[in-house]
Amino acid sequence: MKKILIALMLTALISCSKKEGEIQEEQIFEANLEEIKDMPASATANSAPQRDAVAASSDGASENKAIESQPLPKVNSIVKKIIKNGEMTVQVGDITKSQSQIQSIVKNNQAYIQKETFRNSDMRDEMEFTIRVPHQQFESLINSFSDGFGTVTAKNIYSDDVTEEYVDISIKLENKKIYLEKYRDMLKSAKSTSDMLEIQENIRNLEDEIDVSEGRLKFIDDRVKYSTLNLTLFKEKVRSSTTSKVGFGSRFADSLTEGWNGFVAFLLGLISLWPFFILIPIVIIIWRNWKKSRTKK
Repeated sequence: MKKILIALMLTALISCSKKEGEIQEEQIFEANLEEIKDMPASATANSAPQRDAVAASSDGASENKAIESQPLPKVNSIVKKIIKNGEMTVQVGDITKSQSQIQSIVKNNQAYIQKETFRNSDMRDEMEFTIRVPHQQFESLINSFSDGFGTVTAKNIYSDDVTEEYVDISIKLENKKIYLEKYRDMLKSAKSTSDMLEIQENIRNLEDEIDVSEGRLKFIDDRVKYSTLNLTLFKEKVRSSTTSKVGFGSRFADSLTEGWNGFVAFLLGLISLWPFFILIPIVIIIWRNWKKSRTKK
């Protein structure tokens, strides 16, 4: 009985001590809470980054590695890429004189002739020029051929905005160069032959793609820097029996020649149908024999 009473007393004493400890802890927590409430906002704001820095310190290294592994495109200011081209047809009075004038106009506009073609027919003389001119001088060149040079019979000026294509190729090119450097680094640390061959194949493919992209960008830059004008000059020939061979006698002879050529062509066309000339009589004979056999029955 005494032992039971002693145990009950010890239990009561322990429970009382626990309650006192909990009461003290609650009081301390409430006091701290009041202190935090009374602190200025600047102090709490300064403590927040410190807590965030501590929380993020464990993930910092892995996040930095992930970011570094991602290729970032090079961002540049976007410059408009406009390609200007034109086509003109001009009737002139003297082809030789006009050709010398073209040389002077081309020189004055810092341009150059890329291609020159001459045609001579019974109807007219004709010259075609492909002229490359700096885009700043394009309008001046057009005006030089429009005013007083001759009679403009056709004119077509057009432009093409290739800015989007240029930017797209540039971004992809930068990414390919980044991947190429990574593959080259991987090749240095490759251990097996199969890995080396695979990496070398990837490097070769990337180098080919980079060459194509760089070539396309150079082509666009050239077309933007230098505009293209396709110029056609022509002179109608005067028709007379004294200045040309297009008189009545010449036309009569030409008509006889054309008639004979037509007859020969027709005859050759008939000869080419010789298989039908053989098959048609055979088909007719077979059909007649078949018809006679039916009438006898």
